[in-house]
Amino acid sequence: MPVAAFCLRVVARVATACRSDPAHRQPTVLAKEHRLTSSEGFRQAVRSGSRAGSRTLVVHLLSRESGERQVGFVVSRAVGNAVTRNRVKRRLRHLARERLSSLPGSCVLVVRALPASAGASSTELAGDLDRCLSRVPR
Repeated sequence: MPVAAFCLRVVARVATACRSDPAHRQPTVLAKEHRLTSSEGFRQAVRSGSRAGSRTLVVHLLSRESGERQVGFVVSRAVGNAVTRNRVKRRLRHLARERLSSLPGSCVLVVRALPASAGASSTELAGDLDRCLSRVPR
């Protein structure tokens, strides 16, 4: 049997096994209604919201009267190259999605990554995010 055909069979078998595993069915992105995409939303949260910081993150939380909870991320070039910035954003998005239900009813959360976040582990980022969210006035 040619090697290419064998590799395709193995890949198909692994893909099928992963799809049937319930652990792989967990969403990997924030739901559309929870994404902060408008520049005005970012501006209001950063200028008017409560702020708490740590070595790797700064969190801005702005409470609103109505609307969905929304989360946005700011990862500047100071954090690293594009690969590093995207990795940091993915890790923060995952952490924020897990903590979305603990946020106040209607709010905007902006998480700004500092350069130290590039070298931080996911555990360190999670600890810093939890610490910042507990310290920010609601």
